[in-house]
Amino acid sequence: MKVRDIMSKPAIHISPIESAEVAARTLTHYNIGVLPVCGSDGKVCGLITDRDLVTRCMASGKTPAQTTVREIMTNQITSVQPDMEVGVAAHLMGRQQIRRLPVVENGKLCGMVSLGDLAKREESVMDAADALTDITSNLSDRSLW
Repeated sequence: MKVRDIMSKPAIHISPIESAEVAARTLTHYNIGVLPVCGSDGKVCGLITDRDLVTRCMASGKTPAQTTVREIMTNQITSVQPDMEVGVAAHLMGRQQIRRLPVVENGKLCGMVSLGDLAKREESVMDAADALTDITSNLSDRSLW
């Protein structure tokens, strides 16, 4: 099974010049935890999560309406292609400690795939379980304080 068979599409995304406030409202409106950040050319240049909003904006004393997404987004992203095997994507999620991946084709965002997408498919439930096990076991190895 390929990533294209299970990915969510179209992917909701945001521009790097939008405010953190708009990002927070978009996350809330769509009930999602991550937004790919795409430039005017449609290429993914980062990701912004609810955690980024809290740690890089609010906890830093920045004003969400005055802070751009570019200032607080995660620049280093891992993405997959739609023709990648689901098991390979799941392994990548586990190894990289991430729960959601942008799906990119010809350099442009075409969807998102999450552990939830993996878990919805009977054929990939074990891949999702393995990825989640990798993510949570590595988290428990780290000191939280």
